[in-house]
Amino acid sequence: MLDLIRNILGTPDDRLVDGATAHDLVAKGATLLDVRTPQEFANGSVAKAKNIPIQALQNRLDEIDKEHPVVVFCRSGGRSATAAGVLAASGFRVFDAGGIGRLT
Repeated sequence: MLDLIRNILGTPDDRLVDGATAHDLVAKGATLLDVRTPQEFANGSVAKAKNIPIQALQNRLDEIDKEHPVVVFCRSGGRSATAAGVLAASGFRVFDAGGIGRLT
């Protein structure tokens, strides 16, 4: 049963992507999601990124299109890993780009 769940949701390692792959996914229509605080987002983010802080993610899932993959990132990778898990458990196809430094 655990293997079935992993095949559906993917493992955290399966979701981790490098910056080039993240940019390619976004160019092909994936949603780029910055899960940092609004203050961090206001101080600079990545072009085309949507900001939904990790603390609000569970309550704002309806703002994300399930028809497209989602690429998440944060400052260093901790919050993006948590967000990727929340999104995967909610039925999204998600990729974790880790920290913002991988995308710039």
